[in-house]
Amino acid sequence: MRTDRTRTARLLLVLALSVTGAGAATGCGSTEAGGGEPDRRPPSQDRPTQDSPSQDRARQVADAWDGSRAAAQWHLGYHPVAPVVQLPAEGLRGEDRRAYATGNFDLRAPLPSARGASGRVTWRDGGALTRPLMAADRAYRALDRDSSPGPRLTVTRGELGNMTVLTARGPATVPAWLFTLEGYASPLKRAAVSPSGLPRPPIGPLGQDVPTDVLAPLGGLMKVAQDGRSVTVVAHHGSCDDGPVVAALETNGSVVLSAAVTGVNDGPCTDDLRGEKVTVTLDRPVGDRIVLDAFTGRPVPYTEQPGAAPRRG
Repeated sequence: MRTDRTRTARLLLVLALSVTGAGAATGCGSTEAGGGEPDRRPPSQDRPTQDSPSQDRARQVADAWDGSRAAAQWHLGYHPVAPVVQLPAEGLRGEDRRAYATGNFDLRAPLPSARGASGRVTWRDGGALTRPLMAADRAYRALDRDSSPGPRLTVTRGELGNMTVLTARGPATVPAWLFTLEGYASPLKRAAVSPSGLPRPPIGPLGQDVPTDVLAPLGGLMKVAQDGRSVTVVAHHGSCDDGPVVAALETNGSVVLSAAVTGVNDGPCTDDLRGEKVTVTLDRPVGDRIVLDAFTGRPVPYTEQPGAAPRRG
């Protein structure tokens, strides 16, 4: 049975992630904004027969994206599917791990300026893309998120270099800010370019009146397995359910993920939303297929946190 509190939590979730989705659609590098009308094309022929409303929606999303102009634009962009921060090669020691996790840093040197510059993203299997270069101080601020008492990591130098990032198109060499940490021989690396903006989606999102035990928006993509046979995503649920479940519809061009909550029940509930990591096993490796959210009709953006997906730009 669905309760008023469940619907309230639902509304909060949809509003929060709708704002996130809007940020993704109009992020840096995006030439078109917001949602759009579905493309009209024949249904794909590689889908299993499906019955439930959530499965029907997943098929609609796959049909809209597979072979679309939006998909072609997506494949030309830079879309990380793995962390854009790499720790020193020797790893962090002791209390330094806690300092990094909490974002406690000290800056003991001036950072270079690269405002207005651009950097080149180069894929291992061919292809390249030019993206605006993120300023070193902005990259540093993304790391230095806290000023609480406790252990701190000290940055003694910053310089421009490069790093390898796993993207939706495979491994890519990207410009990176290399931060020398006191006491470490190798630097901490942070990608110096932001992800490409989303193209105009060929299908719009669902409305807020869809119950969470039918379909819910995802919070982000956290990991693609090394062999590509599974993906780990953030799915949300509340205090009056048994947790989230995520199903996958695979086609030749996409992997559409449908999230929902199970065991919705009556009782005293809070309105908080909880992000939980869910790993979905696939029939075949992701490869260059687009991972899509059945609820939003958009690609699932990468996130490193088990909360709402971050803005992109």
